Formats: sequence, C-alpha cells, structure tokens
Amino acid sequence: MAPSHFTLNNGQKIPSVGLGTWQSPKGQVRDAVAHALKAGYRHIDCAWGYQNEDEVGEGIKLSGVAREEIFITSKLFEFHHKHVRQAVEDTLKKLDVKYLDLYLMHWNVALEPEEKADGSLPTAPKRDPKTGKPLVDRPLSDDPLPVWKELEKLVNEGLVKSIGISNFNIHRTKELLKGVRIKPVVNQIELSFAFPQPELLGWLIKHDILPEAYSPLGSTGASQAGIDVVDKIAKAHGVEGANVLISWQVQRGAVPLPKSVTPSRIENNLKLIDLTPEEFKELEEKAVAHPPKKICDQSEDFDYDIFQADHPEFSDKVQAAKDD
Repeated sequence: MAPSHFTLNNGQKIPSVGLGTWQSPKGQVRDAVAHALKAGYRHIDCAWGYQNEDEVGEGIKLSGVAREEIFITSKLFEFHHKHVRQAVEDTLKKLDVKYLDLYLMHWNVALEPEEKADGSLPTAPKRDPKTGKPLVDRPLSDDPLPVWKELEKLVNEGLVKSIGISNFNIHRTKELLKGVRIKPVVNQIELSFAFPQPELLGWLIKHDILPEAYSPLGSTGASQAGIDVVDKIAKAHGVEGANVLISWQVQRGAVPLPKSVTPSRIENNLKLIDLTPEEFKELEEKAVAHPPKKICDQSEDFDYDIFQADHPEFSDKVQAAKDD
C-alpha cells in the first residue's frame, strides 16, 4: 500500500503528497489551498519566490484546519542568501504562522541583492549593466555552507523544525555535507516521467535524504499524463494518468508536489494507487528510454552552471558511479 507519510532523517513525519503552489496565480491560490486542506491535504509547499505566500496563509486560515495538523514548507530565495533571518521572518509574517515545518535553500545560486536604504529585506537582485542579467556571488554559490549555517540557527531558535536543499546535484550535496552540523532532510528536485533523474534519486535515498518531486506531472503547457504507458496503467486501475504519475513517484520513494488551482484536479491528485511490480518496472524503463527533458533550469539566466549535467567529473552519472 502506498505510504501516507515518509519519515525524515530527523524523525519528523512528512505527508507523502503535497500541494505545490509554484505558478499558481494570485487571486486563485487562497481558494486552492483552502480547498486542498478541506479535501484532506496536510502538506503545502510554498516559497518566497512564488510571490503568493500571503494568499497561501489566507487559504490556510480559510480552511479551518489547525496549523499543527499542516506540514508547511517554504524556501530561501536566491538574493536572500545574506539575509536568512530577515527572509524567514518575512515568510512567517506573510503566512501568518509562528514556525515552518521545513525551510529549504531554494537554489545553491546566490545572487547579489539590491540592498534597501532602510535595511529592509531586498526584493530584487543587482544586475549587470551590460547584459541585464542578475549578478551572481560565485564564491557563495560554489560554497553555500555559510548560508546553511544560518539555516541551522533557525532550527535552534524554533523558527523552523527541519531544513533542506533544493535543486542540488550529487556533487554539490556531497560538498555541503562535509561541513554541516544538521544534515539536510530533503532535496526538492525536478522529477517527472520526462526527467526521472534515476542517479540523483537513488543517491539521495541511499544517503537518507528524502527526494521531493516538483513538477511531477510536467509543468504548465507540458503535461505528461497522456503518455501511452501511463494511459494503459490508468485504464487498468480506473484512474487518470495523473494518479499513475503521482503514485509512481511515491513508490519510487519521493514526495510529489502536484500543483493545481482546479478543485476537481486538486482532489484527484491526492488519490494514490498501488502499482504492481510489473507496472512500476515498465514506468521506470520507459522513463529512461528517451532523452531526459528538463523544464526548470536557470543556468543561462545567471551564466552559472547550476546542475553540471555535462561536467566530466561533477555530473550525476559520474558522481553516482563513483560514490563511496
């Protein structure tokens, strides 16, 4: 039977499916969150960078579900790596909660912030006057341990219960682990049928860092629920393709975070099915039988190789093969 929860490496329980709020438009997020919680969700994934945390907070209140029953995740944005305490306080204020269950470093990339004269939290990065691209703090991006140390302080202060990472490859995770006092409990990464990342997924599970899957159904305009093998399995179970893809991620050992603002889809996405060993194997094989297609990569935006996918030493394929 598909698990309703996973246990993090610090003993905390996390619901196996969460509601994603990335690209959920303002004016719809509040009702989507409220509906999800009323429908049985107990895990909401949000981020400062999504620019909708105030509405997420309104949705939580509107649902009538007690704060203590909800697992809430947020994320530190790229130009807040030097403003960790200010950033989490801003998120807590917008959500109108006293603590987060999980706080993630959204990206390893640290952007130079456009500092405010009054010392308030930056809301934009500095930009290169020639290219218009955000300026990257390369030393802090290459070695985000100082940022992680600030996140660890938040755990000590009770502002967050757990901390983790997002969009880290194997190499960057290995390097971070060398200096941490508190081990990351999760790595939230892009995982889908089009981009299954078997090496990274397997390495994280082996090292007791729970993978979370954003865009498990693809992303806006790129749904993968109509793939032939998915349709075949869906018909066999009397469900929709989304249920197959979400259940597959849970069975792989990951927490999928499907996003929707449509009430019927929100409800449907919470329904897990038990895939047979044969069905699971077929999905795994078909997922890696085509070239991987990534949706979310900001490397060109920043002129910084975030995922190192083609690096001769630091790619996940190479790093997974030589794992010690």
